[in-house]
Amino acid sequence: MSVILGVLQSFHSVLINGLITNLGVGAYFLLALLVAVEGPVATLLGAAAASAGLLHPEFVFIAAATGNLSADSLWYTLGYAGKLEWITRFGRRLGFKPEMLDRLQQGMQQHAARILFVAKLTVSFMIPTLIRAGLVKVHWRRWFPALFAGETIWTGSLVLVGYYATLAIKRIELGLEYVILGLSLMFILFI
Repeated sequence: MSVILGVLQSFHSVLINGLITNLGVGAYFLLALLVAVEGPVATLLGAAAASAGLLHPEFVFIAAATGNLSADSLWYTLGYAGKLEWITRFGRRLGFKPEMLDRLQQGMQQHAARILFVAKLTVSFMIPTLIRAGLVKVHWRRWFPALFAGETIWTGSLVLVGYYATLAIKRIELGLEYVILGLSLMFILFI
């Protein structure tokens, strides 16, 4: 978390110093691409840019959600292109029994929407769950609405956190400037 805050602070200082000026519509496409590659950090940086007034928060949300859903669709497609027979054949070497794979397949078919919704709200379970949904050929109409709802919560939370964290950093910096100014004046008066 401290690394993310450090990145946000350095990005904020670049924005404050005016090194980045007017960002156009292409910034939202770039943000969607960056989110597809590395979601949470890119979303937080987009929200920081919105907090600095360079982007609009609602468009940051749309771009981030689009990037995440695109990446999720690619992971599902990767699983869909795979074959369960490969898992059955190579799974025996790893200790997977055919009965366990059948039970997992049945569970995914029955509860795909719930599983993907919960997985979307986690960081580490999303990709394997999407690949698994693709492997067992769960139709996209069954899982996409739940994934979209989870995406709305996940991305909305990240945009809110990034936006308001950057505003809080601005307030802290302004407060520190006043403290330093006050200490400098007291030092000058003391001398």
